[in-house]
Parts: sequence; C-alpha cells; structure tokens
Amino acid sequence: MTLKTFKGIAFAATLAAAGLAAIAAPSAAYAQAKEQFFPLLVYRTGAYAPNGTPWANGKQDYLKMINARDGGVNGVKLTWEECEYGYATDRGVECYERLKSHPGVALFDPQSTGVTFALTDKAPGDKMPLLTVGYGLAAAQDGFAFKWNFPIMGSYWTGADVLIQYIAKKEGGFDKLKGKKITLVYLDAPFGKEPIPLLQERAKLDGFELQLIPVAAPGIEQKAVWLQIRQSKPDYVFLWGWGIMNSTAVKEAQATGYPRDKMYGVWWAGAEPDVKDIGEGAKGYNALALNPAGQQPKVIQDILKYVHDKGQGTGPRDEVGSILYTRGVIIQMLGVEAVRRAQERYGKGKVMTSEQVRWGLENLALDQKKLDALGFAGVMRPVSTSCADHMGSSWARIETWDGKKWGMTSDFMEADDQIIKPMVKTAADKYLDDKKMTRRTSADCQT
Repeated sequence: MTLKTFKGIAFAATLAAAGLAAIAAPSAAYAQAKEQFFPLLVYRTGAYAPNGTPWANGKQDYLKMINARDGGVNGVKLTWEECEYGYATDRGVECYERLKSHPGVALFDPQSTGVTFALTDKAPGDKMPLLTVGYGLAAAQDGFAFKWNFPIMGSYWTGADVLIQYIAKKEGGFDKLKGKKITLVYLDAPFGKEPIPLLQERAKLDGFELQLIPVAAPGIEQKAVWLQIRQSKPDYVFLWGWGIMNSTAVKEAQATGYPRDKMYGVWWAGAEPDVKDIGEGAKGYNALALNPAGQQPKVIQDILKYVHDKGQGTGPRDEVGSILYTRGVIIQMLGVEAVRRAQERYGKGKVMTSEQVRWGLENLALDQKKLDALGFAGVMRPVSTSCADHMGSSWARIETWDGKKWGMTSDFMEADDQIIKPMVKTAADKYLDDKKMTRRTSADCQT
C-alpha cells in the first residue's frame, strides 16, 4: 500500500469519526490497514551494486514469503518500500528521513556502516531501532549505552578477533604470532576502519606487527597497494573490502604473486561476486562466514515454493541461496521475529510501533528449536539478546574458495569476550561522555 493510499484511508476515517484532528489520521490508517512497514534502503546501482543487489533481494523475498506462507505475522500483513541510495551516506540519510514517519514503520537496516554512524545520533530522538547485522559500531554491543543500535550476530571487532584466533591455531598457538606481520587492506571509510582498534590491541597482546593500508573508494585502484605488499612480504593479509574492491584485491594479489591462501577477508568480502569471475585464480582465498550458501535449507525451499515458483521473485532464481542473498534473508527474519516477539508482549495481531519493535530486538530468544521451526537449521547459530548485550552471538567460521565454490573450512569460533568486552565498555563510555549522555538504568530495560 502506498503512502498516498494510507492518506486517503486516514482522511476517510477522520470524516467518519466526526471531525477528529488530521494529525490522528496516520495512526488510524495503519490500525485499520493492519500493515507493518519495513523500509528497505538499497543500492542496486553504482560500484557496490553486485553485492548490494542480492542482499536486497533476499530481504524482499523473505517478506513476500512470510505474507504468502503465513499471512504475515499473526495476521498483520508486511509491507515495504525500497529507497535507492547508491551506498552514498548522504543519500542514505535522505532515504531514512523520507521513510521514518511512514505508518507502521518497524525498524531500519541501513545496509552501510557509514549510514549507521550518521543515524546513531538521530535514532534516539526518532525512537527508531537500527538493525545492523554484522556491521555498524562495535561499541553498540553495549545495550546500556546504545539503546537503539543492534549489531546482531557480530561486529568488526568480533570478526577480526576470530581471524586472529584462526591464524594463531594454524601457526600452532598465540605465542607463534610473535614477530609475524599482518597487513590490513581496508576501504578508507568507517566500515574499513572499524577493525583497527581490535587489531592494534591484539598486536600488543600477541606481538605481531600490524601494517595498515587504506584503499580509496570504490577500490578499483590498488596497484600501488599490492606493490607495497610485495615489498613488505606480510605473513597474512586481511581484506576489509566491499564490492568491486574485493575482486580487485584478489586479482592484484594474483598479478603480484601474493598467495591467496594467506588472504582472509571479512564476511563482506566472502561472497560469490568477489571471486566467481576470477575462478581458479582466487583458489585458496579465505573469508569469515556468518552463513553458508545453498538452496537446501527449508527457508530457502519455502522462498522458492511460495515466491519464485509463482513468478514473484525479486531477482533471478539461481541467485536464491547465494551467500549475500541468504544474509539478506537472515537480516529480514531477525526484523520479522522482533515484531513477533514484540507482539507477544504488546498484543498479538497488532501493528507494532518502532519503540515496541526495539523491545522485541532487545529480547530475541532464537534457540535452535526456534531456528529449526523457522527453517534456518544449518544456516545460523542461536541468537539471544538482552539489555546488556545487543549482539546476541559472536560466532563465525572460515570459508575457502576452491576455484568454483565456497566451502566451510573451520568449525564455529567465538570471539574472546575477555578482550572485547573491556574495549566495548571503554568505547561506549567515551561515546556517552562525548554526547553528554548517561547509561540506561535497570528500570529502563523493562520498558
């Protein structure tokens, strides 16, 4: 339903109610329509479109499937509207401002760390939750400091820590990292800079040398970067890239002779668009993984059955189940389950306000039994959030490209809380101090 339609319904309802003020119309509209609205910020154009598109398609297909299979959430139909912003932060903020007052709005998935940074100060005043699965501010794990941010399933600090754990195990222990050289090749943007504090802390603890090499967006020009790497001869390269930057890095590594099996990308640098056109040349390249690829999971089968088999797929059928597509499905499921959880407290069959959805995000309890029932067996680990912990899970695996496809090459590993939690607390306290804000009280956690 369009905003124009909502306004029409609201106007009619206002007349029927014998002169209620026009300002009451939006709430009357969505109460009558019983529609929960999900704004979808996307980038289907520009340098990052090959990665942003399957992510966006997965989110939209999941909403379509829930409507078709379940009739929405306890009878509440799910609606959405895309806003294209081309991965430009200013345009992403404009999309947010345009859609945040839509009747029945649930939450925002900014789909960019830069946009998340820009919206973090706006969210409390707007009472708008920000769902940032595997991205955003690492410090936002602290729910007592960041009431409206939810970096569920991991941050760039937890991801970087898992990578260090993995190569330490590969080398034979953390003591074997002493004297090693690790180079971080990162997008010169908020996203790329986020893992640096954790890696610097780990370098102090484990005795390895950390080399930092920024890459200007969009990341096409990297020849000088890889010549520098060829000269410095690092033992490992971590790649914090997105979109075309990732495939460019792998190609340049191949051209300069840097071993791809010594390269480890973040989970946004480990999808099919990053390596499929390189094929055998990318063989051995590794990346963090939040989820696998494949069409076997029941949730993917249900999307094929209820959406694509009816000719209503958002993108091509053969994309369904790819890594970023599945991540979009996971993200949208978390949003839908936050609505469902909120309904358990505030009323089943009702449209939830963004404040109520925020409570749902803060009280997710997705154990294995629940995930299996939702069709996510084998797709992700259980997630349980709280007022203190807005992340809920910090596990990841390593996947490796075999020349034709991605395959998991490690068990799940959990980030080290002994290192990360003190860093989160310090960063959160600094944020609160800078903004002249105070921590939430235990009483506030009950509302």
